[in-house]
Order: sequence, then C-alpha cells, then structure tokens
Amino acid sequence: MLDEIGGGLNWQELDAAHHLHPFTDHKALHEGGVRVITGAQGVFLHDDSGHKILDGMAGLWCVSAGYGRRELVEAAAAQMAKLPYYNTFFKTTNQPATALAARLAGLAPAALNHAFFACSGSEAVDTALRMARVFWQTKGRPTKRIIIGREYGYHGSTTLGASAGGMVDMHRQAGDAPDFVHVLPPYWYGYGGQMSEAEFGIYAARQLEDKIRELGADNIAAFIGEPLQGAGGVIIPPATYWPEVNRICREHDILLIADEVICGFGRTGKMFGSDYFGIQPDMMTLAKAITSGYLPLSAVMVGDRVADVMINEAGEFYHGFTYSGHPVACAVALANLDIIEGESLVARADVMGESLREKLRAALADHPMVGEIRGVGLIGAIELTADKRVRRFFEKRGRVGQICRDLCIENGLIMRAVRDTMVFSPPLIIAEAEIDMLVERAARAIDQTFARVRAEVAV
Repeated sequence: MLDEIGGGLNWQELDAAHHLHPFTDHKALHEGGVRVITGAQGVFLHDDSGHKILDGMAGLWCVSAGYGRRELVEAAAAQMAKLPYYNTFFKTTNQPATALAARLAGLAPAALNHAFFACSGSEAVDTALRMARVFWQTKGRPTKRIIIGREYGYHGSTTLGASAGGMVDMHRQAGDAPDFVHVLPPYWYGYGGQMSEAEFGIYAARQLEDKIRELGADNIAAFIGEPLQGAGGVIIPPATYWPEVNRICREHDILLIADEVICGFGRTGKMFGSDYFGIQPDMMTLAKAITSGYLPLSAVMVGDRVADVMINEAGEFYHGFTYSGHPVACAVALANLDIIEGESLVARADVMGESLREKLRAALADHPMVGEIRGVGLIGAIELTADKRVRRFFEKRGRVGQICRDLCIENGLIMRAVRDTMVFSPPLIIAEAEIDMLVERAARAIDQTFARVRAEVAV
C-alpha cells in the first residue's frame, strides 16, 4: 500500500511536498532532506538507505522497553479486536483504563491515588494546571491563579504548557498566556559561579521563595517542575534543591506539580523522578515511557488533597479529551508495565547508567572541549565548552552542539543537542556491548567536532 502512494515521488520529495514537522526550520529541512526511518529493533533504527543507527535518545526519551516488542504489538491487537475504542464520558469506562488507573495508583508516590488520562505530555500538563486553578476556586481562593515554572523548563507545546515552560524561543514566537512566571533553574554548571553544588541548590530553591514573596502566596496556584530538566539540557538539581522546594511549597500553601513525562517509569533508576529526588507532589504528569512510545497516552496522577475537592466539592470538571482512557493505549501501557517490572528495567537503568557514565568519563573526562559529564540512571549530558577551566560556553550557543549532533548521526548514533550540551537517554534494555558502541561513537563525533571548531578558529 505504501509503495502506491506519491505518484512517482521519492519519500523525501513527498515529505517536503506535504508534511510539516514539529520543532523544525522547514526551509533548512527541505534543503537537506529528511531521514526516512523504515524499521527498528532493540536499540537500533534502520533507514531507507540501509543505515543501522544506535538510538541514544530512545525516540524522544520514551522507548524504554526497546523497539520490536511483540508483547506490546499483541496487546494492542487483542484489545483492538475486543474493543478498539469507546470514550470515557457519559458515566462510562473500559476495563484497560480502570485497570491502568489502579495500577498507576499502586506505583505512584504516596497519596497519588487517582489518574486522569490524556494523549500527550502537553495535555497532561494542561490538565494539571487547570485542575490546580479549579481546586483553588472551589476552596474559595480564586486569586490563586499564577503558575510558577523555571527557565529551561519544558512542559509541552500547547499554550498553557509552553507558558509554564521556560523556553525563550517558544515564548518569543507565540507569546504567553497570562499568570505565568519563571524562576532560576538549579543549573549549577551554568549558573553556580563559585558556590558549591549544595550551596547553589539552596540558592536556586530560594529564588522560588523570593518570587512567592514578591507576588504574594495568595495569588499563586502552583509550582511546576521536572525532577530533572530533560529538554532543558538534562539539568540535574543538587541534592539540596528539592527538599527545600518541598518546604517552600508546603509553608506557602502552593500546590507542587512534578512533571514526570521524561523521568517516569525508571529513567532515573527509580520508578519515578519524585522517588529519586524525594519530591512530595500534589500532582504528577506522566507520558512517554508509559507505553514505551508505542501508542500516545498520558496521565495526571492526582493526590488525595486535590482529588477529594475535585470529587466532592467542585462539581463537573469541564475538561477532557475524545481519547481520554483509550482502551488500546491503556492495554499497551499495562503490557509495557509488565515488561518494565518483569525485566527489572528500573534497577537495570541504575546499573547500566553507572556503567555508561564511567565509560564516558574514561573516554572523555580529559577532552579539552568536555566540561562536564553528568547523569542519573539512564539519562545524562555532556557539556561542550569553549574553556572547561572556567566553565565558559561558546560565544554562539548552539552552533557547536548542532555540528556534534550531525557528526553523531554520521557515526551511526542519535544524540540530541540542547544548546551545546549533548544529551542521551537510551532504551532501558541497552546492553554493555551497545553502551561500548555508544561511547565509542560519541567520542569519535566529539573529536571530529573539536577538530572542526579548532580549524575554524585557525582560519
């Protein structure tokens, strides 16, 4: 069937003619052409030119169980044959959605006992933010509307999600919804100056408290933050940061929303990033690895404090989606959780992540362009810097990272560039031999990047 589409155009031409991609400069894309991925197995992608590429990003942080899992395909097929779709409006549910809600409640941190389903992380964030505002309205405190996020935070690309996030280009291009503000991220390498990491963690957390005092706690609904800031460059907070944020939100009576879209389901070596960092959230957003990316699904886990008000006092919640609790997506999520738990992928992420960092440091710690190698579990980053002795970035942020990203792909490895930070997040099933391959290809690409940058300076 696919071969009959296109009227003689090749796939690159057909894509350029009709397909608008997310987060893309389309003029540049059309000049260079797209890469057509035709298949995948394990931790490897295959394209239509016959290349086999190690996926160091697990798709977009999500294919935790790896590609080609028959268990997930069979779960989808069985549910499609039984009940391919029905909505969860009109006093109706389906068995997979109900079973998944109960299972997530059993896995989530204490008191997060209720699940609201959507399709994407962006939709989950929108849901949590709207729920926070409805909670305070219902409690007779309607002035509590402001949402505080962080610079370099990413909470999706819908209007509310983008407004909550701290991505400057998204704000510049589309503007913000009202009642959103941002504070300093816990990015020690970029902003820590002469402070120790522990000192900077307290300092960054207290930027939140300063903002609360400036705006007034009676005007603030919630603080939202990723346990670690993935799309912001895998910004890993110092150990002192989240305990202080817990205290601040509790003392000022502000809801705490943990955005676990990237961290959830084992990425940090714990089931959730909140478990790893000791976060005490009132709500938690989930997506991506909930199905290992095989089908779109997201969830908001809602704590008892908020859920009790939503259930018993708020009346109808005028919010939801056609595909909330989609039975096929939920069936795949249940099968995916079977894999994650049955194959001990959470513990595996901890062990294999430590191995990956050790090997990266052995290969790159002394590299003149590598300022820091950091990570937890199977997520991490390599900072590329102009002068590692003083943590000085390159003058034109992002250009060196783009060079390195393209050279990674030429070497058969997918890594992502955030500014000049190379980030990685491979499938949790990655084996030692594949880690060796990832390290060797990353080191080669960084060497090639350094040679190119040095040659440009010489010219």
